Amino acid sequence: MDQSPCSGQSTDHRRDDAPFGDERKRYLRHCAEHGAAPAVVKVKRNELLWIADRLGPDARQGIGMEVLWRIALERQKLHRAVTAARRVVDIGRPWLRFLGWWREPTAVFQYQDQLDQYVACMRDERGFTPSTVEQWGRKAGRFLRWCEQTNRQLADLQASDVDDYFATQGTGRWSRISVANTASALRGFLRYAATQGMCTDRLSAAICRPRLYQQESLPYAPDWSDVQRMLADADTDKPRDIRDRAILMLLAIYGMRSGEVVALRLDQIDWPGRTLRLFRLKRRQPQIYPLIQSVAEGLARYIDTVRPPSSCPEVFLCIQAPRRPMKAGSIYDVANRRFVALGIEAAHQGGHALRHACATRLLAAGLPLKEIGDHLGHRSTSATSTYAKVNIAALREVGAFDLGELQ
Repeated sequence: MDQSPCSGQSTDHRRDDAPFGDERKRYLRHCAEHGAAPAVVKVKRNELLWIADRLGPDARQGIGMEVLWRIALERQKLHRAVTAARRVVDIGRPWLRFLGWWREPTAVFQYQDQLDQYVACMRDERGFTPSTVEQWGRKAGRFLRWCEQTNRQLADLQASDVDDYFATQGTGRWSRISVANTASALRGFLRYAATQGMCTDRLSAAICRPRLYQQESLPYAPDWSDVQRMLADADTDKPRDIRDRAILMLLAIYGMRSGEVVALRLDQIDWPGRTLRLFRLKRRQPQIYPLIQSVAEGLARYIDTVRPPSSCPEVFLCIQAPRRPMKAGSIYDVANRRFVALGIEAAHQGGHALRHACATRLLAAGLPLKEIGDHLGHRSTSATSTYAKVNIAALREVGAFDLGELQ
């Protein structure tokens, strides 16, 4: 009879005879150690038994989607439910990848090598921030996939092809800011591609970036009273709310960027010294901040009662298994849930809007732009001047900024 430390004793005597027992046990143990609930492990165990019984002795040579989907359809016919087939795929594919047996589809993106080289250049040679590398790489990848889908060869591209890309993909969908950001990303990629002989050197110069007027999108931030409503809304005993409230405070009080929040490590919190050591992405250097009482309590409550045991050094982990560190994009969802639920109106409704709220709060208190820039981790005062385009009279009604009121 099979007994696994992650699944408990079984009454199904077929488990001893089912193929790939060791492989199944190792994977189930891995899932349990990474936060999978016992009920989830039980479902995985049952599905893996079904899959293992139908894999051939040569499974170690590689299993592709065609084989796995055939097994999934057999399960679907038995249960007369489409979800049964989907469950086989969703559980079987990660198991096979864990074992190194999964055979990826043979269809390969035509320009994958060129894109990988460009990303490596941005990261290793140009020294771009991880956020810029991710965003510019994603925009370049979309453009190259469009070229592949429309049978355009990179070496033969003309300026009219780039114009067609913006006309067909952006019209009615992208704002002027999105168009400008995409133009900058493509100009950077095509400039690099020209140096590598991939395309003509005239393409990058032919891209016309729309003019953006300084501070045109402001006011950007929610009122501070709305920030307080968001923090109050998250002040519950629900695990997700406990985690989200700690994140919201870091965004609104310290003006942290999403990437800085997800990169925050446990060893950056000095509990005895009551300090927080942040690594500011734009300055690329650490800064020491006082750990105010309200934030300390929010972080401690999350770490002590919600955060699962994990070898990951990052503070914030996903609520559901696998319990891996959160990604920067998830911070948008954390903030946006509150904006939507509370009906808070703002030009932007993500984590960065709370960073703006922090800045305008400091500005309303009369702090110089240099001090606000230092607090936000800006490299120059010109970046901080963005927050000066606000209704000063309205801001003064909010009152002086005092961290003590949040404690």
